[in-house]
This record gives sequence, structure tokens and C-alpha cells, in this order.
Amino acid sequence: MKSYLKEMMFRWWYWYVSLVDKKAEIQLMNYGYHDPDDHIHLDHHHESNRYSIQLYHHFTKHVPLNQKDIVEIGSGRGGGISYLTQTFNPKSALGIDLEMKAIEFSAKHHKHPNLKFLQGDAQKLNLNNESVDVVLNVESSHRYPDNKSFLSEVHRILRPNGHFLYTDFRFDYEMEKFKQELAQCGMKIIHEKNINNQVIEALNQDDQRRRDLVKKLTPFFLHKVALNFSGAIDSETYRKIKNQEYVYFSYILVKK
Repeated sequence: MKSYLKEMMFRWWYWYVSLVDKKAEIQLMNYGYHDPDDHIHLDHHHESNRYSIQLYHHFTKHVPLNQKDIVEIGSGRGGGISYLTQTFNPKSALGIDLEMKAIEFSAKHHKHPNLKFLQGDAQKLNLNNESVDVVLNVESSHRYPDNKSFLSEVHRILRPNGHFLYTDFRFDYEMEKFKQELAQCGMKIIHEKNINNQVIEALNQDDQRRRDLVKKLTPFFLHKVALNFSGAIDSETYRKIKNQEYVYFSYILVKK
């Protein structure tokens, strides 16, 4: 029942953002990543989303995307896969999300010749076997009821030597089971990192922008809920990431 209520809250929040964000100001909804020693140049129109974009960008030093067929599962409002498409010139790019509102928003606001969006379930993908070079999943899988089925689908659609770029968080007590699932998924881990510190640094740097959006888009009685969803400083979410009650991980896996 608790997990069901949590999922309903997530779905309500995504619906609410779609309703109130008339100017398409929210294009990425992850908590972000910031390493002061790894500055990246961004075009002016990407700068407001710097910290959320950097969560995607930290993978690209390890896995080239140029002329690859890439898929983001759980693409949300499309800003991440859109940035990768504009910046790294993949052969094709596809964003998949369960929420039809997110797909409609993405298709409207992220128009590129080789980028498409499709409604779909991460645990039962309508994609051919061995049809993708790179799969991304960014801060999405913690919502999935069956993570083993999701990992099985990633393995199925990846070509041999294809890469899975995976970053998300779990409660600390869930990590042992999670690591067992990764060990049994048929893909080899080639890079792993705890990135709680980088996520907290991003939330610190991005705090005022997030608070301004909450104030602008939500009525006062929803501010506390919205600030928690956004990871504002001193919110429950922020504290759980900072004290590592939420373990925020980054993995790169390869299909052998």
C-alpha cells in the first residue's frame, strides 16, 4: 500500500507540472550533478538546466554516443535526451516514458530530425531484440515495481558490446538486493560510483532556481510538498541524500 501511494503521488505531481508549466520552464526533473573540477561548456539556452544536464553529461566521458542508436527509458519531459541529441550527434535517439503527458510535452518542445518519443512501459518495451547501442536510465527506476524485469528488458534490446548508463537512488537497506540484481542481469559492470556528494552539491548550487519555480508554479499550501519533490535544501529528500539514507549511484554496464 505504501509503494502504491508513493507511485500515485509521483504520477499526480507529473500531472500537476504538466498542468501549470505553461511556459515549458521545467524540462528536466532530476536532482542534478556537480563536480567543481569538471566544468562543461553549455549553450546559453541550456544554462538554466546546467545541474540536471550534468547528471547526463558525466557518463559521456566514458561512452561515446556519436552515430550510435540510443534510447532513454524514463525520459520524463525530454530535456536530457534532447541535450544528448543536440550535443553528441547520435545516429538515432528515442525517449520512452510511461506518462503520455510527458511524451506529448517532449514531442512538442524537443524537435530534432533524429529524435523521437514513444509511450511505453520500462518493464515491457516495444523494441526489437539487440536493436540499441546505448540505453540510459536517469533517476527513474526507483519507481518501477519490478526492477529485475526492467534489467532483463535492457539486456534484451542492447546489441552485443552495447552500454547501459544507469544512475538513480535507493534506500540504503535496499542496496544489497539491488546489487544482487545487477550481478545477475547478464551485463558486466565496468564503472560504478557513489555520487551522493555530487548530487548534494548540485542541489546546493541550484537551490534558488528550484525555490523560485516552486513559488511561481504552486500555491502556498503545496509549497512544502513541491520543495520536497524538488530536493530543496533542508527538505526531507535533501536530508536523505545528504546523510546517504538514499544511496545515489552511477553505473556503466556492458552487454558481453
